[in-house]
Amino acid sequence: MATLKDVAAKSGVTVTTVSRVLNNRGCISAETRDRVYAVIKELNYKPNELARSLSKQKSNSIGIIVPHIEHPYFARLIGYLEREAVYKNYKIMICNSHGMFGKEVDYLEMLQSHRVAGIILCSRSADIGKFVSLNIPVVSIERSVDVGTSSVECDNYQGGVLAAEHLIARGCKNLVYISGVENETMPDDERCMGFVKVCEDNNILHKEIIYKADGYLNREYHSLIENILLENPKVDGIFTSSDLIAAQVIQVARKMNLQVPDNLKIVGFDDVNIASLVSPTITTVHQPIKEMAKEAIDCLIKYVDGKTVPSRIQMPVSLVKRETT
Repeated sequence: MATLKDVAAKSGVTVTTVSRVLNNRGCISAETRDRVYAVIKELNYKPNELARSLSKQKSNSIGIIVPHIEHPYFARLIGYLEREAVYKNYKIMICNSHGMFGKEVDYLEMLQSHRVAGIILCSRSADIGKFVSLNIPVVSIERSVDVGTSSVECDNYQGGVLAAEHLIARGCKNLVYISGVENETMPDDERCMGFVKVCEDNNILHKEIIYKADGYLNREYHSLIENILLENPKVDGIFTSSDLIAAQVIQVARKMNLQVPDNLKIVGFDDVNIASLVSPTITTVHQPIKEMAKEAIDCLIKYVDGKTVPSRIQMPVSLVKRETT
């Protein structure tokens, strides 16, 4: 296996010059740079990323922890984070915690030991500071984290307001919000607050259903939705905290011979691919996932570079009207 010294010898330059070329530092002529890269390709030289990170006290990698890599929202978010990181000359390390606090702590410690430049935290836990000491920047997305450097969120409260106002405008008189996770506090709880405020201001009957953690982990809501509709036969509008749940409401409604949107109107949240792929297509609150990913990466890199970053960034949402209303 070729070494840094091999590349330097064959290129006719010093090891320091090769290192500067690899790290894009110092004044190196275009001719020298091209010659070094040609030798690197010829010898199939692979830089030792761990050694480089140890020498620099950090690597050019960013750790990303998500609770569910298969979930449509997190799948799209990871895609945008990876795209933005590569654009800024960073690589990503993806960790899937499966919503388990212990795995989340293990991943945080592992990423620190790999000397990543920073961590994007998209998982659920808010009190990680009690269990792990972090000395690198942590930017959270749609999560409340006690040790975070900065958080990036959408305007969840306004999202709840938009959903409730739209369902009421479409003639709904009895609304349900399927929300949150039992015994968990997250920014998207504010969706419920906005929803409830609009319902109360308009004297609309409403109910908030908080699903259990196992439903969140398994992404299986059919039985919960069926029970809601059986126990609340007069419900004519449902707002869900994700498009994934909204899609399952459509399935259950079809099974129970409820016509959407004639008998039941539905508004989801996120505006991921599934919202426009199911039939009927889902009216939803658009979360600016692409822009949020860019802000998260920008905040992390700015902090690494010693720049000041805001402790909280909130981005606007909008309503996308489709066939379920």
